Amino acid sequence: MDRFEWGNGNLLQGETQVKQQHGVRLHDGTDKTAFDRGIITLTSHRLIWTDSVQQTTLVTLPLSLVLYAEEVPAGRGKSPRVAFHLHPAPPNKPPGPVMMSAHSYIQLSFKEGGETEPKAIHAGIVGIERNLEKKWRDTDENISQAFEDLNKLMKKAKEMVDLSRTIANKIKDKQGSITEDETVQFKSYLLSLGIANPVTRETHGTGTKYHEELAKQLSDVLTKPIEESGGMMALSDVYCRINRARGMELLSPDDLVDACRQFEALRLPLRLRVFNSGVMVIELVSKGEEAIIRQTAELLNEKKTLSPDELSQSTGISILLAKGRLLAAEEAGQACRDESVEGIRFFPNLFLNPPTR
Repeated sequence: MDRFEWGNGNLLQGETQVKQQHGVRLHDGTDKTAFDRGIITLTSHRLIWTDSVQQTTLVTLPLSLVLYAEEVPAGRGKSPRVAFHLHPAPPNKPPGPVMMSAHSYIQLSFKEGGETEPKAIHAGIVGIERNLEKKWRDTDENISQAFEDLNKLMKKAKEMVDLSRTIANKIKDKQGSITEDETVQFKSYLLSLGIANPVTRETHGTGTKYHEELAKQLSDVLTKPIEESGGMMALSDVYCRINRARGMELLSPDDLVDACRQFEALRLPLRLRVFNSGVMVIELVSKGEEAIIRQTAELLNEKKTLSPDELSQSTGISILLAKGRLLAAEEAGQACRDESVEGIRFFPNLFLNPPTR
């Protein structure tokens, strides 16, 4: 108690009130004092005890003298307490209620509750820091919850993949009483689940063999969609489509490119092509570059002029692919281009193919 000093009830410059609680008694160590059932006020600078009857009786404790605080377990029939362990009193300390004490700590007993950690009033820089800390804690909790949900989803996805394999094997072996309608229904379920047995490094090793097996699977999965998209598909679209079908076994961009480079060596119906612009596409071997150029030239002759955007809308391919096809037609001498502030447009090459009169 010899760390306390008399006060006048006025807040210091820059001092803000944080929490106030009634019905609090001061203890010098574990010894009771005459300061009973008062009002304890926690500010940004001090701990202030005020007599609830005689408001002029007021003692203060600078928070700079507090080492740490801890809750004291309440015994049976006793009020909850909080202990404040203190630094020694400075030699120039202003006068207070006690000149000398044998204890290096005080206790506050709470007869009307309020002993738990108070909710801080968000004032000044300290308030901003507390708000930021709370946001960080909330963010950490949200991220942890999100990862828990993701783990549950991945666990459920594994169960669905196992189920798809079981169904596939059952259809293959024709075990049990499976009707044709059930077979069609099972196959539709499998299609919705994507690739049931994706090629992975764990199942097929690393290096060339892995990329060869991956190329075969890519060919099986992509041939029909590429046919439906006009014989050509951008590698970026292939990447999205394949990883959506593979589920959890995601494929890296490098592995995708390396696998696509194996198409021609394995004599598969697809091949990787790189336009002069750097755009990479997967195209059908049966279509061939000459067939695509011829098809583009025919459409150009029919429309008289085309921009990449117009060709994209006509053929249902991306603008990048449309521009690549027009540039390929130009390189083959089937088209000419005009660049202006409105963009780039292509026209039939009338220099090499003059119109008949």
